[in-house]
Amino acid sequence: MQFAELGLRAALLDAVAELGYKEPTPIQEQAIPALLAGKDIIGSAQTGTGKTAAFSLPIISQLGPHGPGPRCLVLEPTRELALQTYENFLKFARFTQLRTGLVYGGVGYGKQKEDLERGVDILVATPGRLLDHLDQRTVRLDLARFLVLDEADRMLDMGFLPDVRRIIMKCPKDRQTMLFSATIPPAIETLTTWAMNAPVKIEVGGRRQPAETVKHVLYPVAELQKETLLLALLEEVHWESAIIFCRTKRGADVVESFLSRAKHKAAVIHSDRSQVERQQALDGFKKGKFEVLVATDVAARGLDIADVSHVINYDVPEHPEDYVHRIGRTGRAQASGDAFTLFTASDAGFVASIERFITQKIPRVKLDTFKYQYTVLFDEVRLGPVSERKTRGVRMGKGYFFGPAKRK
Repeated sequence: MQFAELGLRAALLDAVAELGYKEPTPIQEQAIPALLAGKDIIGSAQTGTGKTAAFSLPIISQLGPHGPGPRCLVLEPTRELALQTYENFLKFARFTQLRTGLVYGGVGYGKQKEDLERGVDILVATPGRLLDHLDQRTVRLDLARFLVLDEADRMLDMGFLPDVRRIIMKCPKDRQTMLFSATIPPAIETLTTWAMNAPVKIEVGGRRQPAETVKHVLYPVAELQKETLLLALLEEVHWESAIIFCRTKRGADVVESFLSRAKHKAAVIHSDRSQVERQQALDGFKKGKFEVLVATDVAARGLDIADVSHVINYDVPEHPEDYVHRIGRTGRAQASGDAFTLFTASDAGFVASIERFITQKIPRVKLDTFKYQYTVLFDEVRLGPVSERKTRGVRMGKGYFFGPAKRK
């Protein structure tokens, strides 16, 4: 199927063609016709599959010329996601007269108020800052025909659900609602029942399965050797750019510090950094100024960072869903990618939860040039050589595979 067959306006087709998109992805192919038909939808798709275009293109196609508004509201859980979605709307609406606005915390109110006073058709916002504007009466939502709740489960995790409910109550009842979420926990299920009208459910790929383009493995290691193993991997593995995930903000700062001392061009992003610092780190990584981005899970969801060759989990995530989202930062748009997770004995419970969640055993591998200290993890498996063919995405050339332990 081609984009021209989906029923989008000519201005949208021109923008899509100029951006180099040829064929819609599966989530776009299913969601766009449903949204153009006026349906509410609950959408789920693996990361990097074009979800933002799946809702932004049909919305722009239906909005028509510039008018009083906002007529479309998109809620995002983080500043970075809000900015990314805003930029996507700008690209797709470039051949229209529509105006797009952005409101999020961590920056001043001045420009946001000016944009709202001038009038916007599409408003992308984080919940907290939007409520501030609503309280100050610098924006109203009674003309919002379209409502998008993006990364809804993430908003739940961050405690935004009461804010989201308050915002929805200020929108017209006669609207079209779109909700995108990796998982549908009971609180989100209740929200969909209350806020949506006979939604169509669209699911592309297993919500619990990592993208097939990502080769992911575990590196068992003693706790005291995590730092040196990470540096050894960066020396031995062929990589172009990498995102390294840590569990805590302090941990991310520590990793960025020792990487910089080892002469790696690294930047760090987490919630204690100012919005300016976070944006500088993200922009610098995208432009190649930094080769490594160290992050907490604030960067795991939805950020559109192209050409990331490797993801390294310096810390195993506590929540299995975050594992899928983290490693989804590589292998995007059908490109191949690699994800490594450093795995200590204290992480055994987290790893077991991840493997149950994704219903597969993650291969254990060993860097053969590294001098390992003993860890009890080595007793659980037998060690044998593995060929380059078996480690498809692992570009180190030589290594070892941990298979099931032999019974005595």
